[in-house]
Amino acid sequence: MATQMRDYILGVASEMFATRGINATSVDTIVAEAGIAKVTLYKYFKSKEQLILEYLRQYDAQLWNRLTERIAARGSTPVERLRALVGGIMEWIADPEFKGLAFVNASVEFPQSENPVHQTSLEFVQTLRNSLAAMARDAGMKNPDTLALQLALVIEGAAITEQLQRGEGAVEPARQMADILIDAAR
Repeated sequence: MATQMRDYILGVASEMFATRGINATSVDTIVAEAGIAKVTLYKYFKSKEQLILEYLRQYDAQLWNRLTERIAARGSTPVERLRALVGGIMEWIADPEFKGLAFVNASVEFPQSENPVHQTSLEFVQTLRNSLAAMARDAGMKNPDTLALQLALVIEGAAITEQLQRGEGAVEPARQMADILIDAAR
């Protein structure tokens, strides 16, 4: 029961953070939307910051689970795995339910580099780049760290464009750009 309530609160808060923004979503708003007492929220989360960090961790875990499944299903060679990772992210960005990259949104709302939310967001960005670089290295790409940064820039640019201008069609050109970068690095 305790886990269910904790998950319920996190689910309500996550949806509100994703649709309204983190700073625009107060604890009072979460409590009202969840239909719980404030003391109940604080029983499971010591602070709003802890709730935000859990939201980001859950988002990251769900994203990587989704990507890992896609990579396993579509990537038998190192190059195919790299393309599957990028393609999986692009598919997710193209999803009509996409609300932006949580770690990018959070870092914008918490720009101070010493802030734990900003630090956690930075860790997620670094994990993506490290994963891209490792896959590029496994595929024998030239300058895998540079390729990883380039691909991350394409991914983040597509995500921001789609978040700001839904249906603008940023995903397909971004996917093509990623393919060009991967082909050029071979």
